[in-house]
Amino acid sequence: MDWKTLLNKDRPRPSTSSGDHRAQFERDFDRSVFSTPVKRLQDKAQVFPLEPHDAIRTRLTHSLEVSSVARGIATAVGKWLLEKGEIEPSMDRSIEAIAATCGLIHDLGNPPFGHSGEDAIRGWFENRFGEEGLGGAFNSKGQLVQDFLKFEGNAQSLRLISKLQILADFNGLNLTFGTLSASCKYIAPSHEAGTGGDHSKSKPGYFASENKLIKQIRVSTGTGEARNPITYLVEAADDIVYSVADVEDAVKKGVLAWSAVKTFLDEPNLEIVKRAFASMEHILKAGRPAVPKDLPDDVYASAFRTSVISIVVESVLKAFQKNYDAIRSGSYHGELVNDCDAAQLIDHLKKLGRAKVYSTASNLKLELMGRNVIWGLLDLFWEGAKDLPIEGPPKPKTFSGKAGALLSENYRRVFQHFVKEVPELPENYHRMQLVTDYVCGMTDSFAKRLHAELTNG
Repeated sequence: MDWKTLLNKDRPRPSTSSGDHRAQFERDFDRSVFSTPVKRLQDKAQVFPLEPHDAIRTRLTHSLEVSSVARGIATAVGKWLLEKGEIEPSMDRSIEAIAATCGLIHDLGNPPFGHSGEDAIRGWFENRFGEEGLGGAFNSKGQLVQDFLKFEGNAQSLRLISKLQILADFNGLNLTFGTLSASCKYIAPSHEAGTGGDHSKSKPGYFASENKLIKQIRVSTGTGEARNPITYLVEAADDIVYSVADVEDAVKKGVLAWSAVKTFLDEPNLEIVKRAFASMEHILKAGRPAVPKDLPDDVYASAFRTSVISIVVESVLKAFQKNYDAIRSGSYHGELVNDCDAAQLIDHLKKLGRAKVYSTASNLKLELMGRNVIWGLLDLFWEGAKDLPIEGPPKPKTFSGKAGALLSENYRRVFQHFVKEVPELPENYHRMQLVTDYVCGMTDSFAKRLHAELTNG
């Protein structure tokens, strides 16, 4: 892969706006910041759905943090590439901007109630139709069926930024090919995902509705069927941030005491963990001879988060440099956080999250409630989507017409446009995407409130 080609400034639709002081990739970031899907992240769960505590992260604050860390890693990588003569001056600025944008938009396709929402959507299609039912509805199997049975938020993110965010046309945010390429965390279609040992193919990366766009992105940036190198940096930033920030939030929320965190992390007696605690103590001393003894738990957790990010970012940079030739050739199939010297620290933090954070009783109750909400909404709005006219407004004289009239007007327009523009995909496929587009776009509180209004008032 060649950086000049990877940093492709072209867009699916040529830009009609006049140029200004910003580089094209910086304009991508600004478009994303001001977009509706990014705004909606403020009311989508990172770990704790419908959380009233305003210091606990939402998807928006998480995405801002990932964007910040991704930009920092990319800055260091850009400097290193310049020193090696791999890129020309100003290309480092483009790499930084792309990484920051991809960090900001990486979770846009996640439905309400976090990852349990993805499970709920997959479960609804399995329960409502099954593989045979979907195959019959489409008169086809393979990717079309698996797009729904393996529904994935990352694939929905690509769909959202390329089609669903309507302004003047149906090109979504119309981001550059360079940014679109780096945003593709996974590279396999749904029916080929999860096979073999290639991490980049472990989950679906795109739906059949975006097949043509994926081909266009790959040709335009020269990645072929490999990942964009910047993707590895953004993925690492996401892993670094969530692994330690989720623990910090659990402490702030009172789910975990700091003493319990320290005991869990101390148990394996890992040198990298000791280093993180030593760095934390240095932060807390703040120039004093010792750490004050009356600090609240959340102060320890915040200082620990700072030390972990600093340590792991440096380790990830070294891992990127070590594996750079394989990354550039498309032969690297691992994860930087797993192949860096700080891998044990991240792995142990993830174990702590699974053991003590994600499985709390309050969280499990909210996730079960979330599934009921999503299933109920999918049931109701499928009645509207399956009979929605392919031209003109819905006719709210029947039950299905009323349900269709409540579907998002923007998403109805997308459906009516693409059912005619992409006739090679079955009409029922477009109708089912309309339902998932609508439900996925909902925030946690909107989904809960709408479900209540439609079921028991």
